[in-house]
Amino acid sequence: MNLIHVIILAIIEGITEFLPVSSTGHMIIASSVMGIAADPFVKLFTIAIQLGAILSVVILYWKRFLQSVNFYLKLFIAFIPAAVFGVLFSKKIDALLESVYVVGITLFVGGIILLFVDKWFNKPTVKQEKDISNLTAFKIGFFQCLAMIPGTSRSAATIVGGMTQKLNRTAAAEFSFFLAVPTMFAATAKKLYDFHKEGHIFTGEEIKLLAIGNVIAFIVAMLAIKTFITFLERKGFKIFGWYRIIVGAIIIGLMLSGHQLQNI
Repeated sequence: MNLIHVIILAIIEGITEFLPVSSTGHMIIASSVMGIAADPFVKLFTIAIQLGAILSVVILYWKRFLQSVNFYLKLFIAFIPAAVFGVLFSKKIDALLESVYVVGITLFVGGIILLFVDKWFNKPTVKQEKDISNLTAFKIGFFQCLAMIPGTSRSAATIVGGMTQKLNRTAAAEFSFFLAVPTMFAATAKKLYDFHKEGHIFTGEEIKLLAIGNVIAFIVAMLAIKTFITFLERKGFKIFGWYRIIVGAIIIGLMLSGHQLQNI
């Protein structure tokens, strides 16, 4: 992995982290296309790069993070299912993270679902995060577990999960953003722990690449979040559904035609 790879992946992360299109899936695809060699640092990078994007949520919504203890209680409750599933199935999740084919299938299937969610859940009663109950937060947390399958999209899973619980699109999207903070922080901490537990030590170059990647992801994500919320309020999910279907179909088509896409 070189600096050009890092810049491209960081831009992809910043744009896609909060869109319902799967940031991890796109980074797996981009890594495959660029021929980035599979090694422990690359796998760590695809997770750790998300910290920069997550920091943008804290900066943009800083007032929400200072409003009440109940806010953090809801995030903790929603985080519990992913924490449990992540510990129980970490090895299987790591194996799935290597597969471009899994990404293609989940992008396609998830795209079909996004074509219809606006019609399925068109009578919301919860319009603000403060009105989300602890039980609702817990239920949304189970939807987040679906995102452990690469290509599903943590954002898509939690937003749709929120809409099933009567949240409107904006409230569901913002709660998804907030829930990303503890979830991705924990995922990165776990990945860093495993990286060092396996005897790996960061080189100076790797530290530099991680720093540059996170800064770029932070800047790009700051712009992407506000744009996404505005677009979502006006247009809904259908365009993201078609995008996922097209990208997923291309990957599946390449797979069925015998092209060997490189896993990471």
